[in-house]
Amino acid sequence: MNKTTHLSYHYDHQSWESRRRFLRFLMRVIGFPFLLRLDRVDGIENIPAEGPAILMMNHIAFVDSLVVVHTVPRNIVPLAKIEVFDYPVVGLVPQLWGVIPVQRDGVDRQAIQRSLAVLRAGEILLVAPEGTRNSVMQEGKEGVAYLASRTGSPVIPVAIEGTEGFPAFRLSSRWKLPGAIIRFGRPLRYHPDLQRARTSTLRKMTDEAMYILAGMLPENRRGFYADLSMATSETIQYI
Repeated sequence: MNKTTHLSYHYDHQSWESRRRFLRFLMRVIGFPFLLRLDRVDGIENIPAEGPAILMMNHIAFVDSLVVVHTVPRNIVPLAKIEVFDYPVVGLVPQLWGVIPVQRDGVDRQAIQRSLAVLRAGEILLVAPEGTRNSVMQEGKEGVAYLASRTGSPVIPVAIEGTEGFPAFRLSSRWKLPGAIIRFGRPLRYHPDLQRARTSTLRKMTDEAMYILAGMLPENRRGFYADLSMATSETIQYI
């Protein structure tokens, strides 16, 4: 990304609001009643009423981001792999919402600058640090730690369960099985002296947050972070 791109990008939350309200309306009256079963939402009080934050979720199924967008009372800005924008019909949704596209190969500096702009505007980002869907947790990438430390934004772990097989029609066999469960954890913040943390420290910051997320999931979901005895908390503090 060149210098001109960096300087010219501006995020105007208000310009997206009416569009996002309409899309949320469609999700509320059409999408979730008929295409996804949501069984429980816990910890919604951990979402700040205002100001920036980063929601850090595990990623099991395609619908995970939609479930979080639906349950959070504020409009949020997800990040998604750029390939999603090319999906037939479905790819229109992230375009209309203003989702931030991410190139997964290497460091996507444009996505970083867009994410920083959203946080500096006082809004909420939704990030899946693993970068891909998997039934068990994979090693997290350092993006959340980088964005949170540079902006001072709190990080809220989001544990997702039961989204496999959705979207599904309401009368399908999938509706007879347990539905989605979403848990929002206690907000945490990185220590202020880590604002310019280097790569090795960002790795430690990432793993400490990911272990917290792993602790909110059942053992069979923890994957790379299965051994909770390895968890440390030297770089973080709860709010």
